[in-house]
Amino acid sequence: MAGSTITVRTDPEIAAKITALAEAMDRSRNWVIEEALKQYIETQSWQIEGIKRAQESLARGEGIPFDDVMEEMETLIEQTAQKREGGTA
Repeated sequence: MAGSTITVRTDPEIAAKITALAEAMDRSRNWVIEEALKQYIETQSWQIEGIKRAQESLARGEGIPFDDVMEEMETLIEQTAQKREGGTA
């Protein structure tokens, strides 16, 4: 498969780390950069898709009101504090 060429300017420290990783893994710098890009793109795509699904859910009125969430969190915090102090929840 023919690849596309992309030129990236980076800090010399990052370039040195890429070189060190490539040498330690017995791989090329290109391979290290390609793997890093794949992981970054996968993670960002996953997060963006999750945000879109959440926004769509909110648009359909399926969200939980902020005050309800905060009330539940306060209850959980109080219960945890009581358990740590030896009280009952």
